[in-house]
Amino acid sequence: MPESVEQKIQTVFAEQSRRVLATLIRLLGDFDLAEDALQEAFIAALKQWPQEGIPEQPRAWLVSAGRFKAIDQLRRRARYHEILQQQADVLAAQAVVNMEEENAGIADDRLRLIFTCCHPSLAPEAQVALTLREVCGLTTEEIASAFLQKTPTVAQRIVRAKGKIRDAGIPYEVPEGDALLERLQSVLQVIYLVFNEGYLSSSADETVRHDLGDEAIRLAELLNQLLPEPQPEAMGLWALMLLHHARRHTRLDAEGELVLLDEQDRSQWDRDDIARADALVRHSLSSQRFGAYTLQAAIAGVHAQSPSAEQTDWTEIVGLYDLLQQHMPTPVVALNRAVAIAMRDGPEAGLEALHPLMEDKALRQYHLAHAARADMHRRLGKLSEARHDYEQAMRLTEQPAEQRFLRRRIAELAK
Repeated sequence: MPESVEQKIQTVFAEQSRRVLATLIRLLGDFDLAEDALQEAFIAALKQWPQEGIPEQPRAWLVSAGRFKAIDQLRRRARYHEILQQQADVLAAQAVVNMEEENAGIADDRLRLIFTCCHPSLAPEAQVALTLREVCGLTTEEIASAFLQKTPTVAQRIVRAKGKIRDAGIPYEVPEGDALLERLQSVLQVIYLVFNEGYLSSSADETVRHDLGDEAIRLAELLNQLLPEPQPEAMGLWALMLLHHARRHTRLDAEGELVLLDEQDRSQWDRDDIARADALVRHSLSSQRFGAYTLQAAIAGVHAQSPSAEQTDWTEIVGLYDLLQQHMPTPVVALNRAVAIAMRDGPEAGLEALHPLMEDKALRQYHLAHAARADMHRRLGKLSEARHDYEQAMRLTEQPAEQRFLRRRIAELAK
């Protein structure tokens, strides 16, 4: 059955709405006005396109319609606010610019929007909420559900972020030179925060949120496509998420319980994602300008390329962790290195590497540090110590699936 005009309009909305919004924000200089204009433009399309046909350039039509709808809205409100009349007059004057000239900036509008939503003057949680709302198009309710927060709280967070962008005069632009590299870190961090919530959800109902993982990967791909020149760490983050995403169907069993990496069915891993990630990692490493995301992707790549858990090259992984510590000298990296040493040289060597790290207060409050030590004690047959560490790990995590996994580990010690 041929696709109806209404279906085609819905397809245009799904594919183009975020692009149209990004351009309207640039033209109108106001998030809320642009969102209203976007909705009115699509309402107009639903009325006009079935009679007039879908235009050759639907995005340009929607941008133009949205801008004029915004001008009309400002003029309706202008009887109460003189400044709105002035704003409407300015926008109307700009509307006579040749459409080809106007369209020249459209290609970069989504990139501008990403950098604006991830501006470092905004709080991290506001950056995440605003990016998911404006760049990805998630509803406020969907964002609140994903992060186990109340919808009014997320709505207020988004409103305040928009207000700060407006009041502080945060420029709607892509930074250049050193400023681009500095700001890029904020963008990558936001994307990774979104992915991590999808990778192991805070929700008691959903251990894995594939939708958030998909959105984060889509954002990373979009970022890499739009950046004015290739950036190794942007490629590294994209690769890292692809490698984790490649295992998405094997991380839970049929009952929805967590399955550890060495017990996963590797034949079910997505080899296309792994191949794409491998090419990105190689490209990033060859630049000699790589950082922590690329090195984490390289470590994940060693696991992904290993035919089995027993054939994992732990010597290479320890070496990569040595490099990662130079770029990111954090307690968690040191912990992961100790775990890799335990796999390469045995649990006693792992405990020796882990012992001084547990002096760090942050690691003592980190459930995975206790779980790692428990596993080393278990492998050595020190079951009492292992049970104590597993119980401590269970007290420190609030993630339901992790708690269930740790209970199973404790029960196995009694067998």
